[in-house]
Amino acid sequence: MNKVLVTGAAGFIGSQLSARLMERGLTVKGIDNFNRHLYDPELKVDRMKHFNLDIWGCDLKDEVKLEALLRDFKPDTIIHLAAMAGVRDSMGKEKSYHANNIDATQNLIDICKQHLPETRIIYASTSCVYAGSPTPWTEGEETGKQLNAYGYTKWANECQMQSSGLNTTGLRFFTVYGPWGRPDMALFDFTTNILDGKEITVYNYGKMKRDFTFVEDILDGIEVVLDNDNLSGEIFNIGRGEQVELLDFIGEIEKQTGKKAIKNLAPQHPADTLETWSNTAKLQALGYDPKVSIAEGVERFYEWYKTYNGIK
Repeated sequence: MNKVLVTGAAGFIGSQLSARLMERGLTVKGIDNFNRHLYDPELKVDRMKHFNLDIWGCDLKDEVKLEALLRDFKPDTIIHLAAMAGVRDSMGKEKSYHANNIDATQNLIDICKQHLPETRIIYASTSCVYAGSPTPWTEGEETGKQLNAYGYTKWANECQMQSSGLNTTGLRFFTVYGPWGRPDMALFDFTTNILDGKEITVYNYGKMKRDFTFVEDILDGIEVVLDNDNLSGEIFNIGRGEQVELLDFIGEIEKQTGKKAIKNLAPQHPADTLETWSNTAKLQALGYDPKVSIAEGVERFYEWYKTYNGIK
C-alpha cells in the first residue's frame, strides 16, 4: 500500500484519516464535493487547511471527472467515506440520498472494475443497518429493517460492494464524535445551544442509548483493517462496545461548559432507533482496542471547540 485515495476527504472522519495516513508516509489524495448539505462547507475548507490535505473537488456523481481522476492517480487503495449523511435529514429526501449514496457509489465501483480491478476498496457503512435487530449488534446477525433512507442506502452500499467482484471491506461506524465533527451532530449541536442558553431537543424524552465512539478510536479501527490483508468481502463493526445513556452524555457536556442544558423533551423521532450497541469482537481479534472514554472524549472535543471558535 503506497497510494491511497480517500473519498469525502474534507469530512469529519476523512480529513483526520487522510492526515494520519500522510504521517505514515503514504501518498494520499482526496476527493470531496464541498457541498452545503447539513452545514456550511467553510468547516470542510478549514479541515483541509488545518490538516494540509491534497483534495480534488469532484462529485462522485460526475462519472467522467471521477474516471479521469482515478485513471490519473491509480490508487492501490481507496477508502470510500463520501456519502450524504444524516439519519433524520434523510426522511423525505429519499431520491437525493439514493443519487448521492447508491448511484455515486456505483460510479466508483464501475470505474474500478474497468480500470483498477486490483485496487482494494475499504468503505464506510453504518450501525443504522442493524435497526430492529437485538443488541448487542453482531456482524451477520441483522434481522431488522432500516428506518430511514440513510440507513437503507448504506445497506445497499454493502450489497453493491459485496456483489462487485472487487476486493472490498466494509466498516460499520457507531455514533462517531470528537474534534472537527459535524455541527448538525448531537455533541456539536448540544454544545452550541447550551453555551447560547438555547433549548436542545432531546428525543424519546432522553430514553435512548448510544454506542458513542471517539473519532481517534474509529481511525485506529480503520488502520487495523488497512494493515490486514485478505479481508475481501468482510464487514466489521467499529464502535466502543459500550452503551451510554443520552442524558449521561448531555451531563458530560454540561460538566465541560459549566452550564445546565435547557431540555425540550420530545417524542421519539421516526428515523431513530432507541439504542445502539456494537459487538466489536471480530475487529478486536485483529488488534482493535478502543481507548477513549466518554468523559475524556467530550473534554477533548470541548477543548477543540473552544479553540476553533475563539472561546477563552
